[in-house]
Amino acid sequence: MNALLTRQSIHLLKPFAKKIDARVKPGHDAANITSFHLIMLANDSFHIAVLPGDGIGPEVMAPALAVLDRVAAATPGLKFRFTEAPAGAGHYRDTGKSMPASTIKLCEEADAILLGACGLPHIRYPDNTEIMPQVELRFIFDLYAGVRPCRLIPNVPSPIVGAAERGIDLVVIRESTEGLFASMGKGVVTDTEARETLVITRKTSQRLFDFSFRLARRRKARGRRGLLTCVDKANAFKAYAFFRGMFDECAARYPDVDTDRLYVDACSAMLVRRPWDFDVMVMENMFGDIISDLTAGLIGGMGMAPSADIGDTHAVFQPCHGTAPDIMGKGLANPTAMILSAALMLDWLADRHGHAGAAQAARAIEHAVDRAFAAGLAPCEFGGRDGTAAIAGAVLRALDASVRA
Repeated sequence: MNALLTRQSIHLLKPFAKKIDARVKPGHDAANITSFHLIMLANDSFHIAVLPGDGIGPEVMAPALAVLDRVAAATPGLKFRFTEAPAGAGHYRDTGKSMPASTIKLCEEADAILLGACGLPHIRYPDNTEIMPQVELRFIFDLYAGVRPCRLIPNVPSPIVGAAERGIDLVVIRESTEGLFASMGKGVVTDTEARETLVITRKTSQRLFDFSFRLARRRKARGRRGLLTCVDKANAFKAYAFFRGMFDECAARYPDVDTDRLYVDACSAMLVRRPWDFDVMVMENMFGDIISDLTAGLIGGMGMAPSADIGDTHAVFQPCHGTAPDIMGKGLANPTAMILSAALMLDWLADRHGHAGAAQAARAIEHAVDRAFAAGLAPCEFGGRDGTAAIAGAVLRALDASVRA
């Protein structure tokens, strides 16, 4: 088992330690998984690549896996096989690589990738940038659609007046492989200036918009507004005008989906005044990086914000928060975003494989989280006393109660 998981999570989460230890076999080598084994596993279970990462990553991963085990036990036809693999600053410190080839191979062959949090501020690449395998995976597997849900959970404080009464339930779709991030590691720096290049392509933008329109249509079928807003800076930059033009072309193919267009500055102002007016928003990579953090702040912070990076064949699911080394090992980390990311994974697996049980399990997790918080759960970041084990335990009890009902 990953030493960091053992050291930082198991002793803090004793109720889950036995099950996790039984699941991940010591000495397992992901590189030895054969295609034959994967075919056999695919017949009766979803194979999930588990990358706990650094800092609080392993601490929030443990309860998420326990929740997945619990819903699998209660859902006929739903089973998982979890294989853990190293990635992050800790691995870089020991090997000089953010993740080994065996981790990439595992991720390629698995049905989905579940990631904790990666990177530590004091461990960096030679150019002083952070260790970010989560971003590298986006480029490796062409995960162009970054999905950042923003839903206000009952009894969670929001800084927005009226949010408790009106509710917040929106999704930011962040293009995740191009934009300003296409220049990552390629920027030119001299003594007098630095230059980075923003890239927007037709191929990726068209796929991104198709994904976004389908999501808006799906949310409309579930009772949401179904409004898709393109967020850009088309009044100042040709690249964003190109982006908006392709959005308009795509909108013509989805006449049943209502659309809007906003400049990113105006959008930011509107989000902190009336976030309930938004449903689905699609935008370039850097704008999405910033806006998704803003929307997380509307619903209680990063500890409440799940995310997914989705491509045509692969997907990574992880909380929006970082590794939080200041609270690492103290049992204070909020696992809610990680648990909700696991629910996102189930929803994606259900859609991709036509698995009704996985969709049912995703809703069960979301409802259990809602019930746990509505009953008075108060994480430490909100001034409460509930740490990792207490939050995980409350969600598991809510799941059990729903099964008994």
